Amino acid sequence: MKKMISVAVMAAATLASSAASAGNDMLKLPIEGAMAANDAQARLGNSVKFFFAGQPTPAVASKIITDKTSQRTNGFGKSPEKACNYVFLSAMLQLQKRAQDLGADAVINIVSNFKNVEFASATEFECADGALMAGVALKGDFVKLAK
Repeated sequence: MKKMISVAVMAAATLASSAASAGNDMLKLPIEGAMAANDAQARLGNSVKFFFAGQPTPAVASKIITDKTSQRTNGFGKSPEKACNYVFLSAMLQLQKRAQDLGADAVINIVSNFKNVEFASATEFECADGALMAGVALKGDFVKLAK
């Protein structure tokens, strides 16, 4: 009897963990919508300029480094769009902080980079939405723009 209960508990745990993993959906959401949510424009300000892959950029004086960030947020009880827009802003704020630390005034060629798989778009970003967490990973070139 004890063995049957142990097997049942193990099966339930395996099923629960695989169900949680199966909830990871890769969503493509509009950058414009994310920048309009959570007061993103005001919170990011103008100290660092951002250009996503495919967007025209001003002349670059020097490239400092290519770097990336990966952010996650609790998605429990939030719509996928709300959780993804929130974590997108977190990722953008991390890019901004890194740019300021490096003395860069722009981040160009920004792409989604979830699990090191790039998705390049001038209008959309990629977000992993799961039952409990949402995640956004971004990668870009930190540069000094020509004056």
